[in-house]
Amino acid sequence: MDKPTYHPAQIKGWGVDADPKNDPTYPMKQRNDGEHEGYSWERPRQQTSDIEILQSNERPNLTAVFGTSTPPAGLSGMLRRFAFKYSESSYGHWLPLVLADRVGVVEGIVDDLRRGHIPNIPEELGWKAEWKHNRKQLVTRVLIGAVFTYAALAYLRGGKDD
Repeated sequence: MDKPTYHPAQIKGWGVDADPKNDPTYPMKQRNDGEHEGYSWERPRQQTSDIEILQSNERPNLTAVFGTSTPPAGLSGMLRRFAFKYSESSYGHWLPLVLADRVGVVEGIVDDLRRGHIPNIPEELGWKAEWKHNRKQLVTRVLIGAVFTYAALAYLRGGKDD
């Protein structure tokens, strides 16, 4: 079966940006077609790294700027290293990163407790603002969490009566 061929002008909306007077930035933007020349500027010196940087397997080189405040560590770091073995277009990349974020929260709480700091979890979760602006949903979420916690504890207890 032959594919139908279309001329771009037959496509609805084609060429809407061809007229500079139809451009929302006209006449403020001084057009010189510099956008089409590519990179004509000298690239700044690459940021140096003395810690592990996780990078996409789809990029051959390191990005120009990257964060160094929290290098991958612990179980969350292991999950992140695992995730970066997969393409950014796959669940194998994103799901472990989401899980690593959740594990990182628990690791942070454990680290706080180890250093003698008791975290104010309701404050850090924004419950004060939630209580003020969205009380019904907060109460619903807390009740659902309590029911699930009770059910999990009852299941783990195994129905043993002492």
